Amino acid sequence: MGCRKFLTAGVVVCAWAGCTVSLAHADPLAESQPGPLTRAEVPRIALDDDTYLPRASLNEQIIRVPVDAAGTITLETTIYKPDGPGPFPMIVFNHGKMPGDPRQQSRSDPLPFAREFVRRGYVVVAPNRQGFAQSGGSYEQDGCDVERNGLGQAGDVAATVAFMSKQPYVDAQHIVVAGTSHGGLATIAYGVEAAPGVRALINFSGGLRQDACTGWQGNLTKAFGAYGEKTHVPSLWLYGDNDSIWSTPLVADMYAAYSAHGANAKMVDFGAYKNDAHRLVGDRDGVRVWWPAVEAFLARVGMPTGVQYRVADPEPPKASGYAAVDAVSAVPFLDDAGRNGYRNFLHQYPSRAFAVSDSGAWSWAEGGDDPMSVAVANCQKQSSDPCRLYAVNDAVVWNDASSQTASSGDAGGGSAGEKGDDKRALASRE
Repeated sequence: MGCRKFLTAGVVVCAWAGCTVSLAHADPLAESQPGPLTRAEVPRIALDDDTYLPRASLNEQIIRVPVDAAGTITLETTIYKPDGPGPFPMIVFNHGKMPGDPRQQSRSDPLPFAREFVRRGYVVVAPNRQGFAQSGGSYEQDGCDVERNGLGQAGDVAATVAFMSKQPYVDAQHIVVAGTSHGGLATIAYGVEAAPGVRALINFSGGLRQDACTGWQGNLTKAFGAYGEKTHVPSLWLYGDNDSIWSTPLVADMYAAYSAHGANAKMVDFGAYKNDAHRLVGDRDGVRVWWPAVEAFLARVGMPTGVQYRVADPEPPKASGYAAVDAVSAVPFLDDAGRNGYRNFLHQYPSRAFAVSDSGAWSWAEGGDDPMSVAVANCQKQSSDPCRLYAVNDAVVWNDASSQTASSGDAGGGSAGEKGDDKRALASRE
């Protein structure tokens, strides 16, 4: 059986095959001039400094944000906020665009990003722009006019900021707008006419790739130049060396064009991240790469950065000692296809998880926010028996000593392997 790779909920799933990634190397935030990307080393952050702080949930809620005064078009929007009445500073997160019909794209649900900001007392707002997911309206392509496309997307960002600024739990004088891929372009375009309370823009690998358009790289570079000429809000740009969508020279050109007219911008090249730098912000492992640069930038523009709440990350079960993680034959109930699936799992990078059921169904997941839940859920789609975690990261967590490994030829119900946000999840392709 072959392996099919697909994405769901920001996690890469490999059905019957393997996907490889390489670990990230991050660099410190440094002053930079327009032109070549800046390099520096960013220390890993410690997230264990909140032991004595109050616990908080994400209080996730889905609302409809009106685009027009009559409310005829609304945006499906996810809100995460700390407990209590506020007012809290706000950050708006703008999603990317997957290839294909944007209406088929899943609701924006940036859990790793949201968790980090709720820890620090922010309201996090994640709108789906017009034509995406369950939002109203339609996605406007605007042909090959990237500048116009970005400004059109920025209109939905503006509507979101305006609506949320009126909520009693939002501090309308302390707002940040961020986005990834196509959402990064929308974020920078929004800076042209940002609301008075918006203090910063954060661009994660932003842009719009239009392979069908002749000279799309030049169109994209000119669009950023046009935005930079009119923007006064400080911005932070984060791009990686192994981005599957943008080449390093193109990123340098985009940044140089934006900065050429004196726009207040800072570039951070965070190096290589796993198999694709484009997936950084959708991956919980990526927080340790981007947060140090973001923290320093936010502090400079007068936004809070200190941890105020304990917000729990998904916790793996403890190692059981059932077997060594690389002992393929020890995994219970698997047939030959399942054992090959487990071998693929062993080539993935943490965070990763492998699940199996008594009937031989299996699945692995890597990256995203919670690969454990994804692995179990995808395994369960193939099995009437309960699926359980066998291994998480580098440890076996299976604790059923009576389990027996299925022999070759036994009925097996293979499943998918899933990886965190890569170019198919966040690519701004047309």
